[in-house]
Amino acid sequence: MRYQGDEALGLVETVGMVPAIAAVDKMLKAANVELVSYENVGSTLVTIMVKGDVAAVRESVEAGAAAARAIGKLTAHNVMPRPIKCVGDIVSLYDIEK
Repeated sequence: MRYQGDEALGLVETVGMVPAIAAVDKMLKAANVELVSYENVGSTLVTIMVKGDVAAVRESVEAGAAAARAIGKLTAHNVMPRPIKCVGDIVSLYDIEK
């Protein structure tokens, strides 16, 4: 799914895939958001990205951050209310298709 910049963007970054998978599971169950992509940043860092309305993305990111922190290492999390469209070129490297 390509991020077009028209909705809020939520990011959760972890060390390792296991906490990232736990985070994305909780993120998608916690609120009405869509998985946009993931990024293996390097040095075992994994970033998960979701989109939706601002309130849903905030709820989703908080749930994902807590899940990642509970079983592994959370390095960062952020909610961008409505980033500009060119951000889509950065976050869509590994698009998730429906």
